[in-house]
Amino acid sequence: MMKKKNRVGKTNWVLTLVLILGCLTVFFPLYMAIIIAFKQPSEMTNDVAGALAFPATWSFDNFREAMEVTDFWHSLGNSLLITVATIVLAIVIHSIAGYVIGRSMAGKKAYKFIYLYIVSGMFVPFAILMMPVVKQTAQMGIANRAGVVLLYLVFYMPINVMLYTGYLKNIPLAMEEAAEIDGANAWTTYWRVIFPMMKPMHATVAILTALGTWNDVMTPLVIMSGTGENTLPLAQLNFQTQFGTNYNLAFASYLLALIPILIFYIICQKQILNGVANGAVKG
Repeated sequence: MMKKKNRVGKTNWVLTLVLILGCLTVFFPLYMAIIIAFKQPSEMTNDVAGALAFPATWSFDNFREAMEVTDFWHSLGNSLLITVATIVLAIVIHSIAGYVIGRSMAGKKAYKFIYLYIVSGMFVPFAILMMPVVKQTAQMGIANRAGVVLLYLVFYMPINVMLYTGYLKNIPLAMEEAAEIDGANAWTTYWRVIFPMMKPMHATVAILTALGTWNDVMTPLVIMSGTGENTLPLAQLNFQTQFGTNYNLAFASYLLALIPILIFYIICQKQILNGVANGAVKG
């Protein structure tokens, strides 16, 4: 009995060390970004001690200047509009697709083929599709924010459909059968019974889609180029090109772009963990 207690209370130092190293790899770049963002250009040095040192005075001047240079509020508005629209449409469209495919795969081979066809899209790099996509969006007249949202819905459909299909295995068919007995049709059953039960997976899909959409540079760059509209990551790219040597403004701008998505993740993290854990069961 004593041996069992000792075994339970024993610390796994290897895993603890790996965890500490993992935390440092996240903390150190973030620490450097914050310190440099608050420093003045005159305080920048090449030695390690100087780089790690706190700024002489903590000032938000770099943040104010970065907001002016990058037209922060306008770029933030574009990023929020594109991200929110993509999240809402992805949850609605991809959940319906996942539900139809997930419930039909067992009985019909055609749906299994459709599922594999959609999921295979995860392995197609954007670089291969870039030029045809640019030409097609220009011809269709959607080389704008609407075109970017449409492309994101296509790009994130494979992973989202796979997540929703896997999560459906945790929802018993008896729920739908009971709703059908009560007189509900398939559409009503989905919206009143299934859709609310997939709330943890909605949160998971929302954060994964939000992270990819918010941080993406390439899609807005190739679609919205020349329109005069910027998203936050695209504004960072222009900012870096224009002021490549001013790291203080650059890091201040990066931190400003990081704050909204960090807040969103903190709010949704519990639902995300539940969605991933439940979606992995019986996968």
